[in-house]
Amino acid sequence: MAAKLRKGDKVVVIAGRDLNREGEILVVFPNKGKAVVEGINRQVRHTKPRGGEKGGRIPKDMPVDLSNLALVDPEQGGPTRVGFRIEDGKKVRFAKKSGARIDG
Repeated sequence: MAAKLRKGDKVVVIAGRDLNREGEILVVFPNKGKAVVEGINRQVRHTKPRGGEKGGRIPKDMPVDLSNLALVDPEQGGPTRVGFRIEDGKKVRFAKKSGARIDG
């Protein structure tokens, strides 16, 4: 099955503590159904100093379930669902709200 949300997509949170906040997807874990979004679900991790790294309380973005994310429409803004269609013999993603093509 093709990925509806990919690394680099701008998404909005539609459920949970960070409701209505936007960010860019940094990493997607398709097997777990989760993604790490920049600035979303930030939690503090306590780490010991190792090697040359500093220890202490370090904020870290934790994974969010894909069902709690929606793509931001490139033309109208706001959350939209993602669809697939064939253009010039290639399968491309498009925003269902405006019909705008998402893939280059």
